[in-house]
Amino acid sequence: MKTIFRNPKEIERKWYIVDVEGQRLGRAAVKIATVLRGKNKPEYMNHQEMGDYVIVVNAEKVELTGRKAEQKMYYRHSGYPGGLSGESFNKVIARKPVYPMERAVWGMLPKGPLGRKIYKNLKVYAGPNHPHEAQKPEKLEI
Repeated sequence: MKTIFRNPKEIERKWYIVDVEGQRLGRAAVKIATVLRGKNKPEYMNHQEMGDYVIVVNAEKVELTGRKAEQKMYYRHSGYPGGLSGESFNKVIARKPVYPMERAVWGMLPKGPLGRKIYKNLKVYAGPNHPHEAQKPEKLEI
């Protein structure tokens, strides 16, 4: 059996813009990750980067259901004994408004070199302004 590769120059890449104001974090991240990977295309191959570019605006206005805004925790560890620290969603969104969206999409991408390459096609902005008008992004409905 022979592995099929498409020439990266032949792959048509589009730019999409997503406004996540008032959207659920997880549901928006699923759609964004699908487009980044290229799973919405009929010629999708899981071993090759063929997805599109996605611009996410208004990331600071993304919503969570129920009491998750207070209860959801983001953890990190310094590497030293007792170095585990955590912050709630509300504190993280106040300090770094794009982080929850980036983290949610990152968790849905494959781990390894391909996932890191795909992740570079994601552009997240806290407000409605972005510097990618020259690419003429199409609106992506979620």
